[in-house]
Amino acid sequence: MTKPEFDPRLTPVREDLAAAHLRGVIDAPRYVSAQTKMIGVPVAPLYGVPGNGAMLQTELLLGERFAVYEEKDGWAWGQASRDGYVGFVESLALSDIEADPDHQINVPRTPIFARPDLKAPVWGFVHGNTVFACTGKEDRYRQLGLDMGWVFDGHCAPLDHIMGDWVLAAEAYEHTPYVWGGRSSFGLDCSALVQNALQAGGVAALRDTDMQVKTLGSAVEIQDDLSGLRRGDLVYWKGHVGIMLDAQTLLHANAWHMAVAREPLVVAAARIKKTAGSITAIRRL
Repeated sequence: MTKPEFDPRLTPVREDLAAAHLRGVIDAPRYVSAQTKMIGVPVAPLYGVPGNGAMLQTELLLGERFAVYEEKDGWAWGQASRDGYVGFVESLALSDIEADPDHQINVPRTPIFARPDLKAPVWGFVHGNTVFACTGKEDRYRQLGLDMGWVFDGHCAPLDHIMGDWVLAAEAYEHTPYVWGGRSSFGLDCSALVQNALQAGGVAALRDTDMQVKTLGSAVEIQDDLSGLRRGDLVYWKGHVGIMLDAQTLLHANAWHMAVAREPLVVAAARIKKTAGSITAIRRL
């Protein structure tokens, strides 16, 4: 069988096994059907190889589904349902699915209260785009699944809620620390900022910049003076992306500021050119 080209970040195949649905497409020693689990912690790191010392690839959020193809030595290898990313997640971060989600968190971060009371102990935090099954409502709080605590109702929305101006969702992350592979309000990278904001606006986006630039929107001609841009345009370099807030201002998670920051596009472009080259593409949704 001819081995087709595939992206290992998005294809559940290894030298020793492949997903059952790839039988006849990819040659593998064995094929495995997935067991779907739920992310049962606020944030679960996903790695390319098992081990907390590995480089972070991305993060999965509470309530997201994860198709597990193998569990071994405390690690689950599988594929994230939200964007198709493949990798290893600690088995302890996974739970059995209790119910289908019907709500989402629509702010970057909100506390989990032990009881529906603002003076109750805080058990932790959940992050924007977290999905959950609301199992109770009391006063101004909603119950986060079964026995997982309570969140403020004003920080939630029905699962089908779409933010009209998705760039506002990106702006809400301003000053968030830059973390390579991060995807939460504790820290995120440039492509995660785009992915999270677009999701709030009802637009599915892949995880990495090279994936996004091929699949999002339509091309905008790059002018020498960087004119003609508008709010929501996505500006790509090799390995980097930012979001235009208006015709001149770029918002991006970047390692120069080590944070999500806004600055004039011409300033950012001149600086980034020294390390990553010129702008490679501008995409408009």
